[in-house]
Amino acid sequence: MNPKPVEISFPPDDNQRLANLCGVLDENLMQIESTLDVSITRRGEHFNIRGKVAQTRLAAWLIQNFYRQANHNLSIEQIQLGLIEVMNPHHPAKQTASVSVEQRVPTPALITRRSDLHGRTPRQVQYLKQIQEHDITFSIGPAGTGKTYLAVASAVDALERDTIERIVLVRPAVEAGERLGFLPGDMAQKVDPYLRPLYDALYDLMGFDKTSKQFERSTIEVAPLAFMRGRTLNKSFIILDEAQNTTPEQIKMFLTRIGFGSKAVVTGDVTQIDLPKSQKSGLVEAKQVLEKVRGVAFTNFEAEDVVRHPLVQRIVNAYEKYEK
Repeated sequence: MNPKPVEISFPPDDNQRLANLCGVLDENLMQIESTLDVSITRRGEHFNIRGKVAQTRLAAWLIQNFYRQANHNLSIEQIQLGLIEVMNPHHPAKQTASVSVEQRVPTPALITRRSDLHGRTPRQVQYLKQIQEHDITFSIGPAGTGKTYLAVASAVDALERDTIERIVLVRPAVEAGERLGFLPGDMAQKVDPYLRPLYDALYDLMGFDKTSKQFERSTIEVAPLAFMRGRTLNKSFIILDEAQNTTPEQIKMFLTRIGFGSKAVVTGDVTQIDLPKSQKSGLVEAKQVLEKVRGVAFTNFEAEDVVRHPLVQRIVNAYEKYEK
C-alpha cells in the first residue's frame, strides 16, 4: 500500500513568489526531489508530494520554509544548504513537521558580507558560540564540516566589530622540505598556496578588494608556524589551520603566543596526519592535555556535519558502508 501523499498550498496565488521558490524550469524542486527521493507535482499554489512518510514530511517542511524566503530568487546554493540542514538527524523537522524556521536553535549573528551565514548543524552552532565565549577553541573533524570557514567568519566578525585589531593566519608547512624551498618568491609567497582555503574564505566573506586592502595594511597577516616563536600577539584573532600536522612542541609554542585581548582557533582533521609515522601529532596530544582546562573549548565534528553539496554526504555514507 502506497503512503498517502502530502499536500500543501500557499493561498492566495503569488506567481512571482512561487516562481522564486520553484526556480528556473523547477530546478529547485528537482533538487529537493533528488536529495530526499520524493516526487513533487505542482498545480498553481498547490503541491503534492509522494514518497516515504518521513521523506515527504521533510520535503513539505522544506518547501514551506523556502516559500517564506521566496520574496527574492532562491539560488541553488541556498536550496542545497537548506537540504543539508534538514538532513541533519538533530534538525527539528525530524521530530515534527510543524516546527517553523523561527523555532530553530538560535545561532550567533556574524557581521560578514554573507548575510545568510549561520551554523547549519547543532555542532556548528555550538562551535560559533564557543569561539565567542572562549579565548582558545579547537575544532576537530573531517573536511567539509566548516571548521576553517566558520573560524574565518568569526575572525571577520570580530574585526568588523573592532574587538580585535588584526587577523593572523597560521599553518604548519609540513609539505615544506624540498618542495616548498623550490617554489619562487619570499616565504609568504611560498606558504600562500597552502593557505588557499583561508584566502578563499576571506574573499567570500569580505570581498576581494577589501581583503586585499587589509593585507596591504597588515590588518590580515600570514604567519608560517615556524616563524611564530618569540612573538606575543595582542588584540588579534589567530587561526591555526591543519593543526594535525603540528608537533607537540609546535602547538605548545603556538598556544603560548596568545596575548591580551586575543582569540585563537585551532582546526584539524586527525584522520589526515601527514607527519612521519614516528612523530606524534600535536593536535592529538593537545586534546588529551587541554580538554579539561578551563577557558579552552573543543568541538568534535562528525560526518553528519559535512556542509557541501548534498551528494557529498551520500558519497561519504556510501564509502563508510563499503568500508564496514
